[in-house]
Amino acid sequence: MDSQSTMAAPAKDAASFLDLAIALVLNNWPALTLAVQSNWGGPTSGDKRDWLCGAISDMLNERPETDAEDLEDVLIQVMNDEFEVMIDDESAGNVAAEIMEFKAQTTRGEFGAIQELWETWQKKSQQKSSAASMFKKVDARDEDQETDEEEDDSEDEDVEMGEAPSLVRAPREKVEPEIDEDGFTMVKKKR
Repeated sequence: MDSQSTMAAPAKDAASFLDLAIALVLNNWPALTLAVQSNWGGPTSGDKRDWLCGAISDMLNERPETDAEDLEDVLIQVMNDEFEVMIDDESAGNVAAEIMEFKAQTTRGEFGAIQELWETWQKKSQQKSSAASMFKKVDARDEDQETDEEEDDSEDEDVEMGEAPSLVRAPREKVEPEIDEDGFTMVKKKR
């Protein structure tokens, strides 16, 4: 399931904004995005990402004492267990810190940054879908041209092609070595 189509506009309550922030941050994480696009978690990689979004939301709601380090450990563990990806850069820590910052903002009733992230996500999604539709249009046009060319070719008569040139080199003449009167072979310089 494509998470771009499943994310809905944010509601007005803090929990919904936090859930949206978690989903946006995880969908923007390059390591997870690559793992999902490459199906490193199997054919249900997208579902695993969606499950991770829900699991993090539940963890933050059920255990309010969760900090960025706890969340980073969970992200690293899930990437390793579910996608067979070892995260050895700082990206898991950055993602965890970003999610915890959004949690703090929603606790204070500040939703502006999440709203901006949501709008950026929507614009990026629209650009991707318009680029994909342009590709489909160009691809369809190319197929039409190929069909026309094939029809044109079938109407033409066969053209007599001459014999193909030989790709095999003619053997070189072997130069017999000169032997002097003492029985020694003469050494000649190459030209």
